[in-house]
Amino acid sequence: MDGAAHRPGIAAGRLGAAEIAENFGDLHPPLDPHEAAVAADRCYFCHDAPCIAACPTGIDIPLFIRQIATGQPRAAAQTIFEANILGGMCARVCPTETLCEEACVRMTAEERPVEIGRLQRYATDAQMATGRHPFTRAAPTGRRVAVVGAGPAGLACAHRLAMHGHDVVVMDARPKGGGLNEYGIAAYKTVDGFAQAELDWLMAIGGIELRAGVALGRDVTLDGLAGEYDAVFLGMGLGAVNALACEGNDLPGVEDAVDFIARLRQSGDLTALPVGRRVVVIGGGMTAVDAAVQSKLLGAEEVTIVYRRGKPAMSASLYEQDLAASKGVRLIYNARPLHVLGNGRAEAVEFEYTADGPSGLHGTGETFTLAADQVFRAIGQTLVTGPLAGLDLDGRKITVDAAGRTSRRGVWAGGDCASGGADLTVTAVAQGRDAAESIHRALMG
Repeated sequence: MDGAAHRPGIAAGRLGAAEIAENFGDLHPPLDPHEAAVAADRCYFCHDAPCIAACPTGIDIPLFIRQIATGQPRAAAQTIFEANILGGMCARVCPTETLCEEACVRMTAEERPVEIGRLQRYATDAQMATGRHPFTRAAPTGRRVAVVGAGPAGLACAHRLAMHGHDVVVMDARPKGGGLNEYGIAAYKTVDGFAQAELDWLMAIGGIELRAGVALGRDVTLDGLAGEYDAVFLGMGLGAVNALACEGNDLPGVEDAVDFIARLRQSGDLTALPVGRRVVVIGGGMTAVDAAVQSKLLGAEEVTIVYRRGKPAMSASLYEQDLAASKGVRLIYNARPLHVLGNGRAEAVEFEYTADGPSGLHGTGETFTLAADQVFRAIGQTLVTGPLAGLDLDGRKITVDAAGRTSRRGVWAGGDCASGGADLTVTAVAQGRDAAESIHRALMG
């Protein structure tokens, strides 16, 4: 968006520093010890614990909550980290309302669930504040593993491999590690540089080298890595964005929502970040919500999310949809873009209402137009397959088995780039962890 501040309707400094700081404050402030004790006391410590089954990493939730209730938050953190080394980030960004908390037996019409996510943050923050790493490395094995991608899957895999005594080299195309945790999540969910702090804390186990600015296909090849290392794990996520198939898609003022979010996350001064006066976000996932809400928090006057299907089909949770609405974002369902209109730059978007029929989604012929000086595409990402020649693909992802093994011997994959995931941080962590265990077994015979 070079020169964006000079385009009509897109400008920096819509709000002052004080208002920006308030808008981008912690979405869910941490619990204090008394609040944590009260929240923990609401847990029934169910023997069958449906919350555990609902957690992709299988954290023993009743156990860590009981440990908090008995005044042992660091012991609770140990319980969490044994299953999910990125438990601190997951406590902040996981859609707990559709995972563990939705499964809570207190989740009835009369009661709200136990605040599992906030309790998990309370425990993990307590451990990380000590500056001590909760695990130590096993004796060196002499084996070296390459991990492509320093996002949740890659970091979880690297940490577990390092625990087992292997040496790990993590490569990432971006200037910093962290993946979506660093570049792709709303700033109000991960305040105070938490993604980088968690990365530094995780690396403290030792045995992990991070090489930033190294891209698969540009700087290294899969054949080269397979020949140099004893095993390879691919966790580079989805690097390409689906195209918006409508006229005017390439007009100035139209861009990918992921680029906007990454730019915002790396900005040292949000008052200097340009944003439109009238913003339209096309899509229905978390990226769409994060782009829309943050546009509003930066001072955009009108922000609208337009999704082609109905509200229940939107991949962003009802909680996130309600959050967007509470921030002043308008949500329009069952509409698809026809044209981005403008004379040299985006000025409006024409949409057509849609309906589901026997043959699938179709247009109704009824149209409407929204004024827009900034349009964000948030219609999903896709895998860059060029550097993956020789690997079997399952649609738009790498085919893997339950242990993360690909069709190529010595190569594993996990996270958003691999089949079977749910495009969630916690799922990526689980896949990276499980692949590491499979790699360890293979390397040790």
